[in-house]
Amino acid sequence: MRLRMRKKKHAAERLEACRDLILPLAEYEPDYRKAADNPSYYDLSAIFGNDNPLHLEIGCGKGQFICELAKRNPDINYIAIEVCDDVAVLACEGVKNAGLKNVRFMVCGAEYVLKYFKESSVSRIYLNFSCPFPKVRYAKHRLTSPIFLPMYKKLLEPEGEIHQKTDNMHFFEYSIERYSELGFKMKNISLDLHNSDFEGNIVTEYEQRFLDLGQPIYRLEAVNIK
Repeated sequence: MRLRMRKKKHAAERLEACRDLILPLAEYEPDYRKAADNPSYYDLSAIFGNDNPLHLEIGCGKGQFICELAKRNPDINYIAIEVCDDVAVLACEGVKNAGLKNVRFMVCGAEYVLKYFKESSVSRIYLNFSCPFPKVRYAKHRLTSPIFLPMYKKLLEPEGEIHQKTDNMHFFEYSIERYSELGFKMKNISLDLHNSDFEGNIVTEYEQRFLDLGQPIYRLEAVNIK
């Protein structure tokens, strides 16, 4: 279950105060497929002032994960994508308060990524506790559905990786099937992350909630084979 985020007071003003961290978006196009046909690629070298590898987090939530990840890896550039501005404002403020220079944000849906990023321009994608959309009629909205995964495959460089964590076993199984269909090679699969020998895990807000409930965390890495 995913809880609804309460509306944040003065969210618009608070986002504006973080404008230097938020990447501009082109004019909204309701059909994401048409949007991708008219790209507005970001100049990543100009944005970050370097040519370091680029990692994306899709659905960054309140930003606990991306803040810690960016602190640990100053030589990697990160772009965190969050569709809900009331959530994105918290992540932006966290990065700003931490003084991190290697993180930027996009406040939009993940279906628009091909409009803004060139093919083979991303080294890694993080999918942390994405909404599982358990009802079959909403399956197309899952971030590992046949709508989204082909986009990621285009974005990722050869041998680029998707790192996924979830508390939902059925969503995890569904994702494994979709990765297999597109020829991703999977490794480091864990059915109980916190009782495994995996090192370096960064606990997200949702993850801590599930840990407190005693629920197992599922994790995998999917490698892009081109």
